[in-house]
Amino acid sequence: MAGKPLVFVVEDDADIARLICLHLDHSGHTTLWFPGSQSVVEEAVKSVPSLFLLDILIPGSDGLELCRHIRQSKALAGAHIIFLTAKASEADRVRGLELGGDDYITKPFSPRELVARVRAVLRRSQEVVQPRALKLGHIEIDAASMIVRVAGATVATTTREFRLLDYLAHHAARVFTRDQLLDAVWTEGSFVTPRSIDVYVRRLREKIEPDPDNPTYLKTVRGIGYRFDVPKESGDKLS
Repeated sequence: MAGKPLVFVVEDDADIARLICLHLDHSGHTTLWFPGSQSVVEEAVKSVPSLFLLDILIPGSDGLELCRHIRQSKALAGAHIIFLTAKASEADRVRGLELGGDDYITKPFSPRELVARVRAVLRRSQEVVQPRALKLGHIEIDAASMIVRVAGATVATTTREFRLLDYLAHHAARVFTRDQLLDAVWTEGSFVTPRSIDVYVRRLREKIEPDPDNPTYLKTVRGIGYRFDVPKESGDKLS
């Protein structure tokens, strides 16, 4: 129905999928169920969903590989991804975040919590952002349109990646601990630990740095956290 966020539910267990769709539908979402990864990206390009809810252990390509394909699609750059899976180890969670997941929920789960987490992820993309534009070196950050450009080329970022980069860049040269960045950028309760910040910084470096292993902008301050450095010749500008 018009106006309702579309959620693609990729889950091979029919009973769990029915439970998920029931609660999301009743909470004001529209759901479309896929029992495996086949045709998910193709259908998403035709009708772009607001959010993908992905199990990891599914027929065809697993949920992690499906996440990779989604994040590689320019047409789906604005879609959110939440993993909902029985794989509960920290390594699995970090891997999901590294590939572009916005959140990670483990089974068994509370349907009420699931709905709340879906709403929280979608709400972040609807927040009104002050119309600030910032150019630092070869990087341009347009907060009004949530667009990042590197040397004039648009770079796709997730909502959380953008918020972290925007915050660090607008406080250039200031050192932040991981906990401070969590408090500033993540306001909702979801699976994010101080070490998760490392995952997001690594992903941002791969997108904005000429040499991610020797970063120009996102610098690590050993034993403390991170800061955004401004190249001296940048001619930085805030508007």
